[in-house]
Amino acid sequence: MSASDIWMVGDLQGCCRSLEALLDHPDIAAGDEPRFWFAGDLINRGPASLQTLRRVMAMGDRAISVLGNHDLHLLGIAAGVRKPGKSDTFDEILDAPDAEDLLDWIRHRPLAHHEHGHLLVHAGVLPQWRVADVARLAAEVQRDLRAPDWRERLQTMYGNEPSQWRDDLEGDERRRIVINALTRLRMCDAQGRMEFRHKLAPTKQDWEISGLLPWYDAPERRTRDEATIVFGHWSTLGLLMRPDVICLDTGCVWGRRLTAVRLADRKVIQIDCGNHADAS
Repeated sequence: MSASDIWMVGDLQGCCRSLEALLDHPDIAAGDEPRFWFAGDLINRGPASLQTLRRVMAMGDRAISVLGNHDLHLLGIAAGVRKPGKSDTFDEILDAPDAEDLLDWIRHRPLAHHEHGHLLVHAGVLPQWRVADVARLAAEVQRDLRAPDWRERLQTMYGNEPSQWRDDLEGDERRRIVINALTRLRMCDAQGRMEFRHKLAPTKQDWEISGLLPWYDAPERRTRDEATIVFGHWSTLGLLMRPDVICLDTGCVWGRRLTAVRLADRKVIQIDCGNHADAS
């Protein structure tokens, strides 16, 4: 299918009414079986996680959704690796009669998707990686998540170390850094060492004081000339559109907007999500 039929959509986080409003938008509804790329975090914190998940699942092959940190968080809870947080809205999924099927669908989502010169991930990529590296490393983790013993393999998913890529990383450390980069990364230093405390929009002071900069501005980032990186995860950054990167997370769950960008011409559609402002 051509790029003109593809809409790239930011983090939903359980805001199904906003998703329905987006799908009903005249520019999308008038299309001939449009496809959708979802930047991960389909669920959690919003008011309708189960409904949102089922809606995207019902799209079948028309929807590609990469895994986000909230999607993995649900798998971690289901595996007994994580405890639910006060703001989590997973119960309706975990209590559903077909919960195992829902979890299976989530854990079979990709961590990265490359098509039409665009690379879709939830959070970011490390500067040492090329597009081919991202695809290969994502596939390694995807095999673990799709394995029969996926619950055991998730036991070592969490942690902030190692924070910097090395080609000789193996096993748990290799799996962890790939997951962290693709689903949690916002800021790093000039050498690509990841920092996870920073959640606000980047400023000049971050670099001057802490030596931190957005991952996409890391010097010698190898994907810069290979593909446009499309990501979400960073609601305080908001909509960012450059030749080399597109950020789609515009804080729908926080009562701001749900954003979709058409891949072919970068036409932007935004849905007002003010009715979800009370989502915690």
